[in-house]
Amino acid sequence: MITSVLPTYNRAPMAFDSGSGAWLVTTTGDRYLDLGAGIAVNALGHANPTLVAALTEQAGKLWHTSNLYEIPNQKRLADLLVEHTFADTVFFTNSGTEAAELAIKMARKFHYDAGQPERQTIIAFDGAFHGRSTGAIAMAGGEKMTKGFGTLMPGFVHLAFGDHEALTAAIARPDVAAVIIEPIQGEGGIRPLPDACLKGLRDLCDQHGVLMILDEVQCGMGRTGRLFAHEWAGITPDIMMVAKGIGGGFPLGAVLATERAASGMVAGTHGSTYGGNPLACAVGVAVMETIADPAFLAEVNRKASLFRQGLEGLVGSHPQVFEAVRGQGLMLGLKCKAPNTDVVKAGYAEHVLTVPGADNVIRLLPPLTLTDADIAEALARLDRAAARLDT
Repeated sequence: MITSVLPTYNRAPMAFDSGSGAWLVTTTGDRYLDLGAGIAVNALGHANPTLVAALTEQAGKLWHTSNLYEIPNQKRLADLLVEHTFADTVFFTNSGTEAAELAIKMARKFHYDAGQPERQTIIAFDGAFHGRSTGAIAMAGGEKMTKGFGTLMPGFVHLAFGDHEALTAAIARPDVAAVIIEPIQGEGGIRPLPDACLKGLRDLCDQHGVLMILDEVQCGMGRTGRLFAHEWAGITPDIMMVAKGIGGGFPLGAVLATERAASGMVAGTHGSTYGGNPLACAVGVAVMETIADPAFLAEVNRKASLFRQGLEGLVGSHPQVFEAVRGQGLMLGLKCKAPNTDVVKAGYAEHVLTVPGADNVIRLLPPLTLTDADIAEALARLDRAAARLDT
């Protein structure tokens, strides 16, 4: 059946009219506790007053001028990102997918300008997700995303997640330009990369002159209790993709890079009509000023511990439904024994929203601003949802 909206999603039969904090209200007036936050996007909750004020003020002044001119909000947000991260420079996009495309170009251009044009191959890992463009699906691989779309961009090697031997062999190839990895796989089922492995990967990249690209689109912006997830391992990347939470619900993404890694991206090598527009960056500044505060991140960690403790209790109470808790901070997953789609649907019946992931996991990606009362209510509703499936 043809519909006016291209049917590429199996949408749940509910539509939301308004929201506040961790709660959403449907067009029929039903309230749902949102543990998905628009897939880790609404980091500061729905209708956050600070973000509403920033957007409203900017909307009354100027929406768009293009990158042909200086954009003060863009410079301010870039300065904040540089101040709080490893990066020397930032390019703003509208999404994580666009950030992936630039990361590919930046890594290959770096080696080209260094007199090594043969270094084009990028190593990626099974279970990864880097976006839906043709370049991004080629980089992540996997038949589910690539089947039927014809010849894909070449120059990618896909390794099993956690196969150290294969990684050591592949990274030594003379054609390798970069390695891309998510510190915690999101779509792949909330699979964290151990800190020791991330440190080892950084060492391997340095040993072989390979750039490290981190995809922190889902796990960044305070989600793990640090501003960015790689900080837990005490390493820094050369290039990093950011999106989702950085706009707090407004479309915004970015590529952060060291001066060295970005050296090939001179005038004319890349561009964006809307990227870094005044509206998006006004919101982004407000998000950064909030999340980068150490006191805010300390609260994320406190609430994450409280939530995880409760989830461990659910696993113990419903061993036929849940198997284990995964993740870090407020990027958590429940590995299910029952089909995860059944768990998500049971949650709908209890008016709690979760997000399915690979490996039969449901993802719990709530607003970082959820309250202790929200956590208690979330655990109660998840408990009732699981009880629906107990056999």
